[in-house]
Amino acid sequence: MERSNFLVTALLVIKLGIAAQAEQVPVKHIQRPMHRSMVVRSEAGRIIAHCEFSQAVQGDEVKMRLSFRFADGSIDDETTTYTQRGAFRLVRDRHIQKGPFFTKPYDFSVETRTGMATFRTPEENGKVHVESKHIDLPYDLANGLVGTLLLNVPQNTPPFRVWLLAPVGGGRLIRIRISPEGKQSFCLAGQNLKAAVFRIHPELGGIVGLIAMIIGVQPKDVMVWVKEGRQPEVVRIVGQLGGYGPVVDSDLEGTSFEK
Repeated sequence: MERSNFLVTALLVIKLGIAAQAEQVPVKHIQRPMHRSMVVRSEAGRIIAHCEFSQAVQGDEVKMRLSFRFADGSIDDETTTYTQRGAFRLVRDRHIQKGPFFTKPYDFSVETRTGMATFRTPEENGKVHVESKHIDLPYDLANGLVGTLLLNVPQNTPPFRVWLLAPVGGGRLIRIRISPEGKQSFCLAGQNLKAAVFRIHPELGGIVGLIAMIIGVQPKDVMVWVKEGRQPEVVRIVGQLGGYGPVVDSDLEGTSFEK
């Protein structure tokens, strides 16, 4: 059995409770329209992709898109809609990965109003097979929203947890633990600035975590750098796209970090 299938099988036999919800992150910085570009490098430092981030706002609803386009033609494209009324609330998220860079491509979406998770799978005849199922979703589901949450946590925040719906087994809820990891200096457009550094750790506890560790598919931690100040923004992300595969380093164009 392939490793990825083995892990999916293990996840399917574990019941993940959703009673202990995490405290929601209150809106501190209202999100506004913007467009940013990032350069994506391999662990060896070679440029392998470019990333575009855009955000549109209508009333208190925000629609953002994060799109990675690789030199080999692969694509990682995520579109997230959320509201920012007091606290951030996910409306819908769609995440597409395809191309040779990804060993297990997918097209996965979730709609919080209906609780429906949907997989779209291309078939040999050119048609697309669509499969949906209902999931009882926690109020603090954070698919596509983690970066936005990090812009709004107070300085010296204690570690906190949020839920993600992972694209395995028709959609499985997992918790991630977010903890501050200090600060780092960086340079942007000739300015010396500071970034708060966060670690995002997927919590695959119990038998699932043990199996993942044994067969070598335990998702690695993701590190995120957030520029401090009156207008915080994510300036660097180091981790796996979608929780598996090679680690990539995505930096805001024009930034350089201390070694």
